[in-house]
Amino acid sequence: MGILGKIFTWWNGATIGTSIFSAFNGEKVGEDAAGNTYFRGKKQRHGRERRWVIYQGSNDSSRVPAEWHGWLHHSYDEIPESHLPPPRIWEADYTPNATGTVQAYRPSGALERGGKRAASTGDYEAWSPGE
Repeated sequence: MGILGKIFTWWNGATIGTSIFSAFNGEKVGEDAAGNTYFRGKKQRHGRERRWVIYQGSNDSSRVPAEWHGWLHHSYDEIPESHLPPPRIWEADYTPNATGTVQAYRPSGALERGGKRAASTGDYEAWSPGE
């Protein structure tokens, strides 16, 4: 993305204003496995420090791991890497939200798949209030 994209778009990475603000008013705290960078403000506002994330790639809040989400929302003060439990074998890797994309789930009756639904089987009995 060119310089004009960085100036005028907010949905694909940090804008120039956010990058400048982060450089002068923030302290880099850490980075997650997806490449997102986490910052905290140098000054406190209303008794709390300001915390924010600059995404690597598109701005999708579902890409923030649970441990960093807790830190961003002041659930705990320590940096997440300092108290993470070891990963479990059953934990799945992150998959992005596919809603609105070509990879989104579409059931067999969806318009995008031809709109053909299975014929009804006739086992439905309508309810009537008098019965």
